[in-house]
Amino acid sequence: MKNILTIDVEDYFQVETFKNIIDNNEWDNFELRVENSLKKVLNLINSFDYKATFFVLGWIAEKFPEIIKMISDQGHEISTHGYGHELVYKQTKQEFKNDLIKSINTLKNITGKEILGYRAPTFSITNDSLWALDIIKELGLEYDASISPIEGHDKYGIMGINPCIHTLFNGLVELPQTTIKILTKNVPVAGGGYFRLLPYWLTKMAIKKLNKNNKTAIVYLHPWEFDPEQPKIKGISKLSQFRHYINIDKTEDKFKKMLSDFNFTSIEKYLEINEVEKNV
Repeated sequence: MKNILTIDVEDYFQVETFKNIIDNNEWDNFELRVENSLKKVLNLINSFDYKATFFVLGWIAEKFPEIIKMISDQGHEISTHGYGHELVYKQTKQEFKNDLIKSINTLKNITGKEILGYRAPTFSITNDSLWALDIIKELGLEYDASISPIEGHDKYGIMGINPCIHTLFNGLVELPQTTIKILTKNVPVAGGGYFRLLPYWLTKMAIKKLNKNNKTAIVYLHPWEFDPEQPKIKGISKLSQFRHYINIDKTEDKFKKMLSDFNFTSIEKYLEINEVEKNV
C-alpha cells in the first residue's frame, strides 16, 4: 500500500513556536540553512525512488528557486505552504487570499507547473477559519492538507471532522493530519514533533495498523528537523524548546527506517489513482 510523504519547506527560525520573539521582518537577519537540509531530505527520498509533495513557503522559494525547480524537475510535487508562514485564523480573509496568491504565483513562475494543493502553517484551518477553504477552491487549487482531526491542542484541531482523506462540501479534497484512535481520542502520528517524540517502533505499529485497515498515512516533516546543528534560539519557553528540539538528532535515522519499511508517493500521484470518499 502506498502512503503519502510530504515535506513542509521552511527554515528553523520561521516556525510558529518562535513567532513571539522572531518577526517576519527579521528573517533576513538569520543564517539560512534550509538549502543543505532540504538537499539531505531530497537525497534520502530519491535513494528509495519515491515521490513526495513539498509544501514550499513562498519566501523560501524566492531565496532558493534553483533547488525548488530541481525538485519539481525530478518528478516531485511542489505545492504551497503560503508565503509568510502566518496562521490562517490570525489573518483577515483578504490577507489570507493575498498571501496565498503571492505564494502560488511564485511557485508557478519557478516550476512552470500548476500548483494543486495547500497546507496551512501549523494546521491552522480550524473552526475559526473554515472560510479559507472557499478561498483555496476559488484560487483553483484541488486539495487542502490543513486540518487536524484532534481536540485539546493549543494551536489547531477540529473535533469531529472525518480523519480520512475525503472530499469537502465545495469539492476540495481534504487530507487531514494522520491520527490513530486511542480509546475515544484521535492521536496524531507520523509527523513533525510526534514523529520525533514517539519511539520508531510505535510509529511503525501505527502506520501498519492504518494500512491494515486500508487507510493511508500522511507523513509530514520539515527540513530543519534534519539539522541538529542549527543555531539555538534563545529566550523561548520550556514548552517551545521541547516542541522544536526534542530528538532532533534522531530524525534522519528514523526517517531512513520508515522509508525502508513502507512505500510512499506524492499527494498528486495518490489522487490520480485513488478514489476519494465523499463527505460534507
